[in-house]
Amino acid sequence: MTSALPSAPADAAPGRRGLALLGISLGYFMVLLDTTVLSVAEPDLADSLNGTVAGLQWAVTGYTVVFGALLLSAGALADRYGAHRVFRAGVAAFGAGSLLCAAAPDLWTLVALRAVLGAAAAACVPASMAMIVRLYPAPAERARAVATWAATSGAALAAGPVAGGALVGLAGWRAIFLVNVPLAAAVLGLAAGRAVRCPRGVRRIDPAAQLLACAALGLLTDALIALGGGPGVHAAASAAGAVAAGAAFAVRERGSRAPVLVPAVLRAPGMRAALAAGAAVNFVMTGVLFVLPLVFRQSLGLTPFQTGLAFLPMTLPFAFNPLLTGRIVARTGPRRPVLAGLGLLTAGGVLFGAVLPDGASYPPLVAGLLCTGFGVSFALPALATMVVAAAPEGAAGAAGGLLNAVRQLGATLGVAIMGAFAPVGAGDGSRDPADALLVAAAVCAVACAYVLAATPRARSRRTP
Repeated sequence: MTSALPSAPADAAPGRRGLALLGISLGYFMVLLDTTVLSVAEPDLADSLNGTVAGLQWAVTGYTVVFGALLLSAGALADRYGAHRVFRAGVAAFGAGSLLCAAAPDLWTLVALRAVLGAAAAACVPASMAMIVRLYPAPAERARAVATWAATSGAALAAGPVAGGALVGLAGWRAIFLVNVPLAAAVLGLAAGRAVRCPRGVRRIDPAAQLLACAALGLLTDALIALGGGPGVHAAASAAGAVAAGAAFAVRERGSRAPVLVPAVLRAPGMRAALAAGAAVNFVMTGVLFVLPLVFRQSLGLTPFQTGLAFLPMTLPFAFNPLLTGRIVARTGPRRPVLAGLGLLTAGGVLFGAVLPDGASYPPLVAGLLCTGFGVSFALPALATMVVAAAPEGAAGAAGGLLNAVRQLGATLGVAIMGAFAPVGAGDGSRDPADALLVAAAVCAVACAYVLAATPRARSRRTP
């Protein structure tokens, strides 16, 4: 059932709301830019810091593990203390943490600092969704605002590989973290003022349950990465620890007065299907951004800047297609764009898997990149609208946190599982990236079937 939403502040004139939305969107832009820029820098990181594939995987997943695990608590904090306060604290911490990342002396120090950035990013994302709900309580306006948010933040995915490649080529990988500092300052300026103030709530937080969730996710990721290098004691020990932490989390949740997974949010119509779809989309997007740069560098011999340009067929749709998606959602609801996006992602994975075994050549990959870009940019804005609309009153932060938590879980698993197929070196013929991309296609096909079965067919009508 769609919840009643609070009214926007009395002084939230259209112009001020537009500036606030731009600031909120730039905050998410900054979070996504950090991920895409680092993907292009993987080869330079390996050369500069003598990193292994496992180290590179943790440089990416050290961010996404903490990000994903803390999103649930960040959503609760946003609902309890006011989303605008949590958002601003996260943005400030992200800017400061980026400066420290630029000064990292070795790969594992960078991994630790990336975890700090993940915690700061977690504070930004669910709070930004709650702030949009506050600014735009009407469903049609909110759908268009979410589309603008997705398009502005999606521009990070278009700019990230190209800007990252240029920065790495000119000044090395350390330069990629410095771009976050002026972005953080701009976000804090635009998101200031009464227009984005959100009321405090009464929701409690269970720190022990949150720590158990972090431990379970981190150990699971470590087990998958270790297994990618060959079965062994390390992988088995981490897997056993993940199971133990997961079991302890389940026990704690049953007796908690402040569960991490809010039952009312999980029971909302269409919520579980949206969560499954969100995890599948990020599994593919982040996995592709991890695997293909290594293919481009090692098989095609592209420079970092050329690698960024090679991703443009995938990343450019993120900058404009969400606006079309917002109009479709406002008219017909989110189900059709979600299904279209998952279908395109499935097709993209199949295309990648079909052309890579014949030898790496860029032109045949363009169709797969286009399908992936349009698939993500159809699905994600529609999923955000679906989750926010279904959230119970006062739980927009929790719902947004849950969606983004499962998305980051999907991203973490995408890097860990698809990274197991990534070529370690130019002469490594033991791993076939085509297999990874066929796995991605299968994941999206299953998610598409689940959404089709679990969500009711909506009538074609304009959202009031």
